[in-house]
Amino acid sequence: MKTRTLVIGDIHGADLALQQAMDRAKVTHKDKIICLGDYVDGWSGSSAVISRLIRLNETNECIFIKGNHDAWCEEWLDNEASNITWLYNGGEATLSSYEHFSREDKQLHLRFFQRMRGYYTDGRNRLFLHAGFSSMHGPAHETYASNFSWDRTLWETALALDPALEKTSPYYPKRLKLFEEIYIGHTPTINYGTDQPMNRANLWNMDTGSAFDGRVSVLDIDTKEYWQSDPVRTLYPKEKGRNRD
Repeated sequence: MKTRTLVIGDIHGADLALQQAMDRAKVTHKDKIICLGDYVDGWSGSSAVISRLIRLNETNECIFIKGNHDAWCEEWLDNEASNITWLYNGGEATLSSYEHFSREDKQLHLRFFQRMRGYYTDGRNRLFLHAGFSSMHGPAHETYASNFSWDRTLWETALALDPALEKTSPYYPKRLKLFEEIYIGHTPTINYGTDQPMNRANLWNMDTGSAFDGRVSVLDIDTKEYWQSDPVRTLYPKEKGRNRD
């Protein structure tokens, strides 16, 4: 089997869905794995997701991007200070998932969070980050690193772009021109009526709504074939995730 580069979108504590999507993708030790962040907050398996990714890092070449929810969880693991905004947005389920963890195990997870990256660019000039960036010169020139995990303007720019506009046009957004391809999460595709990965211009959105009524998705960045879990709600029928109903 050839070596693949697989990108995994937002997980939000759905460990069962992550395992199912990886099983359907037939992930092997030869595959390079790039995870786009938001591993926690939503479903009851947040700590299990982190444990699984730590094990995966021992067998595969992996890149782990830090999402905004991961930054909240890292802060709590570091100083045990609860953020009200975090708790409201799925943090309570994450706290519960760590109830039986020893201090040593929490420290192991903390170190994993601390090693996560803000963004990653591969040898073919493909960019991977959780949300976006605002600098016209690329993420290496970003003034506020928080944009890597919070920015939505990059995705909104791609959505609004006229598909007929050529990349060579002076009107083509400069941020999109900087990279061959860009892979993000952060903004659920279910907001746009689909639980599948979305492609606009040279940007791929891999957040297929795992925190809500969507799925966890794995995509081969070379072939664009992708595999998904069942809707996460069906795997956690007694839970709500980040749904408000």
